[in-house]
Amino acid sequence: MRHLKLPKPRVPRLSRLPRPRLPRLPRTRAGQRRAVQGVVLLCVLALLPATWMYVVTGDRLRTAADAPRTEVAVVFGAGLWDGEPSPYLANRLDAAAKLYRAGRVKVVLVTGDNSREDYDEPDAMRTYLTEHGVPDGRIVSDYAGFDTWDSCVRAKKIFGVDRAVLISQGFHIRRAVALCQAAGVESYGVGVSAKHDVTWYYGGAREILAAGKAALDAAFEPDPHFLGPKEPGVARALGTDG
Repeated sequence: MRHLKLPKPRVPRLSRLPRPRLPRLPRTRAGQRRAVQGVVLLCVLALLPATWMYVVTGDRLRTAADAPRTEVAVVFGAGLWDGEPSPYLANRLDAAAKLYRAGRVKVVLVTGDNSREDYDEPDAMRTYLTEHGVPDGRIVSDYAGFDTWDSCVRAKKIFGVDRAVLISQGFHIRRAVALCQAAGVESYGVGVSAKHDVTWYYGGAREILAAGKAALDAAFEPDPHFLGPKEPGVARALGTDG
C-alpha cells in the first residue's frame, strides 16, 4: 500500500519578516539642533504643572506647631486597611487631632471615598478621631471626596468652607493646597511626615503625573463626580447654623 506524501507546511523565513525601523537621528546640524530643542520643549512642558504648584503654594505650607488658627481643618482620605485607617491616613488624623487639642481648629472635615457599602473612609476617619480626643460633634463627613479636586470643590460649594488648614503627606500637600486655592478656599497646608517606604516613593512619583491633571482641573474647573445639595454640617458644628 502506497502512503500519500503530504506537503510540508511553509514556514516564513525570519529574513522575510518585517524588521522594526528604529528612529534615525538627523544627519545635519540644523536637524540635530531642532531635535534637541524639541526634547527640551517637552521637558519644559512636563515641568510646568509642578512649577505652577510650587509658585501657588510657596508661602502656604506650615507645620502643626505654626499652622494659622482657622475654623476648619480638612483631612483627605488615604486608604483603609481591613476597615481601619492606613498608616498614612492615621498620620494625617493624628495631626488633625493635635491641631484641635491645641485650639488651632474648631471643626475637622474628613473627606474620602464611600462609593461602595463595604468601603467607608469618612466613618473610619471619624471613629479614629473620636478615639483621639476630637468630639463627634466637631467632625463633619464628606462621603464623596473621590479625589483631591472633588474634595476641594465640595468643601467650598457643599459645606461652605472659605478658609481651611489642609492636612496630608508632604508629597501631596502642595497639590491639595493649589487645588483648594483654585476652588475658592483660602488654604494653608500641613504636610505630615511619613516613612520613606515603597508607598512613599510611589506617591512621590505619582505626583509628577498628577500635577498635570491638577493644572487642568484648576484651569477648566470641572464639576466633581457628585455635587449634590448644600449641607449644613460645618456651620452646625461651629454653632452658627441659623
